[in-house]
Amino acid sequence: MNKYKVLGILATLSATTIYGLNHTIAKVVMPDHIGAFGFVQLRLVGAGLIFFVLSLFVKKQKIDTADYIRLFFAALLGMCINMLMFFKGLELSTPINSSVMITLTPIMILILSYIFLNEKINSLKIIGIILGFSGAITLIIYGKKIGLNAPNTFLGNIMFFINATAFAAYLVLSKPLSEKYNTIILMKWMFLIGFILSLPVTLAEFKNVQWHILPYDVIWRMSYVVICTTFLTYLLNMFALKHIPPSTVGAFIYLQPIIAIVYAVLTGNDSLDIVKIIAILLVFSGVYFASSKIKKT
Repeated sequence: MNKYKVLGILATLSATTIYGLNHTIAKVVMPDHIGAFGFVQLRLVGAGLIFFVLSLFVKKQKIDTADYIRLFFAALLGMCINMLMFFKGLELSTPINSSVMITLTPIMILILSYIFLNEKINSLKIIGIILGFSGAITLIIYGKKIGLNAPNTFLGNIMFFINATAFAAYLVLSKPLSEKYNTIILMKWMFLIGFILSLPVTLAEFKNVQWHILPYDVIWRMSYVVICTTFLTYLLNMFALKHIPPSTVGAFIYLQPIIAIVYAVLTGNDSLDIVKIIAILLVFSGVYFASSKIKKT
């Protein structure tokens, strides 16, 4: 394995760890200090400004006209729908639920690759898809409707499903762009597009935040989400996509529940029950089979 593939895997692993902690870190401040949609605008503005400043120090690169449509839809899925659905779902549901549902991303990548890239799906992958969706449906239908700081887990879990689908599509769409353009330049334009598209639904909650009285505990959590969960993870994932396939990047997502569950339980922000355990086992089994290859004889 060459060094760039190793670096790509390390970048994805780092992003996964940041995401795993984020499920609880971001959850704690919503909705008392900032609403989910307001949080999305904070992410887009904060990380977008960082990418813009960094772009001043890298070689200028013009986006080809033929790539405008792909760039637009990648930003729509990755910086708009993905963020809005995840944070609103997190506000309504629980950290463990969000970390379980996001592991459907590799399965969604598989399905989208089959539809748009004509990649073959064998019998093991079909079993994986069925198991993965069974786990998601179990969590959505049989999970607790109301939990600790979770007013509507049913709706929140559905939003997590949309989030996983949007993120999978974003990875598939972004792959050709990541190989062609500088990561900083690409992220600058994607975050700008995401900010413009999200503004109509995020501005009101953003303006309602009482910035002058935010406690330190909230400030460091917001900073973590902007700098680590947004800026670093998108940078790391885009770097990884330059050197390893989207399916490999997506496969690392199954580590998120392990990190998220340990952190959420240790900090007292969530708890495990039999439904979550069954859902976790089904989804993990689904991801395992969906990622398996049939050995040639």
